[in-house]
Amino acid sequence: MYTVVMLGGNGYLGRNVTEKWLAKDPEARFVVVSRSGKNQLQDERITNVKADCSSLDSVKSVLPEKVDYIVDFVGRPEKDPEEFRKVNDQPADVMLQIAKEKNVKAMGMIGGVLGDKSFVEGKKRIIEKLKASGIRTEYVNPTLVYGNGRKDSMTKMVPLLKFLGIFSKKMRPVDVNDVANELVGKMVRK
Repeated sequence: MYTVVMLGGNGYLGRNVTEKWLAKDPEARFVVVSRSGKNQLQDERITNVKADCSSLDSVKSVLPEKVDYIVDFVGRPEKDPEEFRKVNDQPADVMLQIAKEKNVKAMGMIGGVLGDKSFVEGKKRIIEKLKASGIRTEYVNPTLVYGNGRKDSMTKMVPLLKFLGIFSKKMRPVDVNDVANELVGKMVRK
């Protein structure tokens, strides 16, 4: 058995990645860290814990001794640079510190190539910082992610983006199952 820590893992992307990972590998156990400590996914191999993913002490207080992989799903666009750092950089910094202390096999993250410029550039900067640490860092840079029940103002654009995606790969929306399978495949490669 091995342990995967999912920071912010009870959100849309985190749940989908966890489901794919559960199906792919019966040896994986998950610790899902979130503000609420609650999760829609229920499985004997999932432990849900409550912690502030932007606080190293808070996250460390709920972690098991052994951590093999860690993935950061926390983040959203923020115009204010200080708020962006709190919401996006701090959880990534927490992940990096835990990865160093626990000597993990790999860190994982979701970036992006479509959307608010400061968000896309900020995620790119964070991924570069993680890669520079020397710890194996796996990531996926999707465009608009849709599917598996996501219904919001952005997913209304999926038909238009599918059409535009014929002409530009940067515009093509991506099914959440493809994003989840790609990240899991990268994380568990031997």
